[in-house]
Amino acid sequence: MSSPVMSNASYVLVPREPKTNPQEVFHYTDLQRSKPTRENDPYTYLQGFGNRHQSEVIPGTLPAGQNNPQESRFGLYTEGITYSAFAAPRAENRSTYMYRVRPAAAHNGYKTIETKSNIENCFLSINPKVELLPEQAEWTPFPIPGPEDKVDFVDGLHTLGGSGDPNLKEGMALYVYMISSSMQKRTFCNCDGDFLVCAQEGNLDVQTEFGKMFIQPGEIFVVQRGVRFSISLPEGVSGARGYVTEIWGSTWELPDLGPIGGHGLANPRDFLYPVAHIDEDLHVDFEVVNKINGKYHAMTQDHSPFDLVAWHGNVVPYKYDLTKFSSQNSTTIDHTDPSINTVLTAKSRDPLTPLADFLWFGPRWDVASNTFRLPYFHRNSASEFLASLYGNGLGRSDDFKPGGGSFEGGHTPHGGFSDGYVDEMQIQTNQPRKILENQMTIMVESSRTFLWTEYARIGCGCLSQQSTDPEVWDKLPDKFSSYPGMKELLQRVKDDKEDAQKRMEYYHDPNVGRFSH
Repeated sequence: MSSPVMSNASYVLVPREPKTNPQEVFHYTDLQRSKPTRENDPYTYLQGFGNRHQSEVIPGTLPAGQNNPQESRFGLYTEGITYSAFAAPRAENRSTYMYRVRPAAAHNGYKTIETKSNIENCFLSINPKVELLPEQAEWTPFPIPGPEDKVDFVDGLHTLGGSGDPNLKEGMALYVYMISSSMQKRTFCNCDGDFLVCAQEGNLDVQTEFGKMFIQPGEIFVVQRGVRFSISLPEGVSGARGYVTEIWGSTWELPDLGPIGGHGLANPRDFLYPVAHIDEDLHVDFEVVNKINGKYHAMTQDHSPFDLVAWHGNVVPYKYDLTKFSSQNSTTIDHTDPSINTVLTAKSRDPLTPLADFLWFGPRWDVASNTFRLPYFHRNSASEFLASLYGNGLGRSDDFKPGGGSFEGGHTPHGGFSDGYVDEMQIQTNQPRKILENQMTIMVESSRTFLWTEYARIGCGCLSQQSTDPEVWDKLPDKFSSYPGMKELLQRVKDDKEDAQKRMEYYHDPNVGRFSH
């Protein structure tokens, strides 16, 4: 029997056409995918942030009921990687067991290597190679080398700035990478801290000890300290560029949601982990490049480091698609603080102030009553580095382009001064509208004071602005002083204060209320 509600109505269902370009979607759901990955991602993944995942190439390889059997199946070697202290609380305890063809200990020793990269990790004031940028700064797009230069990730990684020192296990560093070649029989291992890598230009084929991940602009991946990985350029990609945030003495985690509840921002189910994968040719010479205390050292071995047949644990690289971010916002009045856009956070030793936040600024609805909706002028205590992944971006000038960067230090006054800022005062704000369409910007925010490398200040040739042209403020004149009758009004306020002060002085006259004798 048909529904009486539907019987007298005629409906034409028009199917929605799925979007195909992730850089043009309002949200990932516009792609209408039933899979958690974009269409051109060739890999499958495990899902769930912070889980103790397990994976195996050959079923039944993982030992049942124990971690270190007397003899593993197929003659594999058990190898553990410990991330936290052995006795850390269960919620903070992180480790992974690996079952591999050859142990990582089988190598030919360490050596120093030559590199084209510019790595600096000592961001202490006594280091003469790093300096403060007291004003706002902006970099034009960092140059991607040509294919003929054959620059891989090891040689294409360049430090911009940071704070602290990895030897102290406290602090962080910002990098850019510009590459034009795959890592050939070469792998990278960061022994100092965790890398959060954000792709801006060019797809990346990432192979880790635990499996493979495909990273595209608008996606990020995190690889923990001590975990080996290689980055290759997929077919058809001649160059790639992106940003890296490294943290020392901390770990990336999801921010607490508080009154938001159980869901929102970056949801745990949207974080993807690789499945076990083993190289077909295991008996090949390999170079393992380690970054230790900010210096490159390498060791050679006669076998592939990507020889894990099985693994289980929670020290495993993962990726996240920023187009899946579930944005939250004000729906009544006022501008919501940027903390509402936090994807991942890293704690500091101060329980009230994070070491670093990684933030997203992408397409979302915006509506608020009686409210100026753009960010107000402010002097935050945090240091802020912004980067446009694609589209117009949210840099400090109209010249801000994808592939560059923008910086405001702690308590540096900043805010918008464009025509749009002036026009916003005349727009009806209680009408919903979509903002930041077809673009995505990221921000790394820190409670730390950043010091900047010579490469960032001079070597890259991209530092285009370090001071603000006073003429830009002509668009925001002093309207208060020219308000009709303002001088007379201020004089009246002054006179009223003087009169009030005289009246108040009567009550403090020592002769008032004194008894006569």
